[in-house]
Amino acid sequence: MARALRSAVDRDNMFVKIPATPEGLTAITQVTSEGISVNVTLIFALARYRAVMDAYLSGLEQAAAAGRDLAAIRSVASFFISRVDSEIDTRLDQIATGQATQLKGKAAIANARLAYQAYEEVIASQRWQQLAGLGAQPQRPLWASTGIKNHAYPDTMYVTELVAAGTVNTMPGTTLAAFADHGQVTGDTITGRYHAARNVLDQLAAAGVDFDDVTGQLEREGLAKFEKSWNELSHTIAAELHRNHPARQS
Repeated sequence: MARALRSAVDRDNMFVKIPATPEGLTAITQVTSEGISVNVTLIFALARYRAVMDAYLSGLEQAAAAGRDLAAIRSVASFFISRVDSEIDTRLDQIATGQATQLKGKAAIANARLAYQAYEEVIASQRWQQLAGLGAQPQRPLWASTGIKNHAYPDTMYVTELVAAGTVNTMPGTTLAAFADHGQVTGDTITGRYHAARNVLDQLAAAGVDFDDVTGQLEREGLAKFEKSWNELSHTIAAELHRNHPARQS
């Protein structure tokens, strides 16, 4: 499907979206090795994010061995934010202790900051430096789902708290408008805050939140939502084709 999309779209700035499932990791490596840029989506867990970065580097290494121009290959790794807080806050409400209440709204940002720490570690590695020397582009961390779902939180929270070099933030329209109106950039709000972020995750575990269970559930739900959206789009296109060309088979 990625090859077909590359052929049909035929634009240098096209990214094929591939979910960061265990099955998707193999596809990420393969399409990267063929020079196809990838938006890796639905990343929730730190361990999976590390596997995504490894899959990208493996693809670049295979592309280099095949003599491809590494500078023409790009990728982003979409790490989801607000959905993490939504699910964990629900679980904290069920736990209903004072400690649990104090942890609400903190998990997603802490998780993302630790993801950026993992990115920095990869960028500093000899493996990456060798690829960069061949012209490779880093796989940029992309903060996805950055609109707040709990209106008790500041509406630009997932923007102002996740500022660092080399990142992308795909703000929904309402969040973009809010940030344009009253958002503030005070500099890097990620690096140097890793110890505090790890402490948040440790406190969540102590409070009784199973983070692995949370990220597993979010991945399953995300895949179901993507499949539903794809099916709806396919049905809409088929209906339009039938309406405009009734003699054709949809």
